[in-house]
Amino acid sequence: MTDANSLDKPAGSGHPAPEHAAFAQVARGFYPVIVAIFTATLIISNICATKGVEFFADSSVMLGPLQILPIATDGAFFLFPLAYILGDVLSEVYGFRATRHAIYTGFAALLLTVGAFAIAIRLPAAGFYENQEAFRTVLGTTPQLVLAGLAGYFVGQLLNSATLVLIKERTKEKHLWARLLGSTVVGEFADTLIFCSIAATAIGIDSWQSFINYVIVGFLWKTLVEIIVMPVTYWVIAFLKKTEPTYAPAPADALHD
Repeated sequence: MTDANSLDKPAGSGHPAPEHAAFAQVARGFYPVIVAIFTATLIISNICATKGVEFFADSSVMLGPLQILPIATDGAFFLFPLAYILGDVLSEVYGFRATRHAIYTGFAALLLTVGAFAIAIRLPAAGFYENQEAFRTVLGTTPQLVLAGLAGYFVGQLLNSATLVLIKERTKEKHLWARLLGSTVVGEFADTLIFCSIAATAIGIDSWQSFINYVIVGFLWKTLVEIIVMPVTYWVIAFLKKTEPTYAPAPADALHD
């Protein structure tokens, strides 16, 4: 049996020397790029979400128990929907198995980010560093918020992907809009509901009215973004389906390929 050291032996020693250095090939296509953007979006969103945002603060409009104005949300409201759009693209083009791996990658990256922030906060600040408290305030999310973000993301993204591929199993290549919208409704609602249920007290929600407002506003906003950018999502999916040489009907059920 050839051992690793035999590769170091020169020609003429009984073992031919390799012509070039050995390397493993990474996956080709656009999948790694999309996963990288997907993961980066999740990390950036969770940092931006530590800031509370309020629009029309001087107005007060009520619709029964629902507060229409002011609109209270977090600093990631403009970016987080991109994670679900990318999740839709991954699910539609690469399937549930590949998307599940991307979700696991994002989950691990979020855990690493939280852990790194916790360590950095606790490291002794240099004498010339004057922003320790600001650093702690922005990046030192409470365990309650960490749990809420991770739980909402994990369940919401898996439901989003599973819903899309199940609908696709029935519709095949038809009715893409139904898959995109249906998966977003299920995934985003679960994500928003789980996050708010766990993080309510940590983000200042102290009444059922505020809770319902936060859930509904967040859910409606994310769903609206999905609808607005649907033409772009259509274009990206069509491009990937044409350029990915392995895109073809799967040999097994959509959730078990």
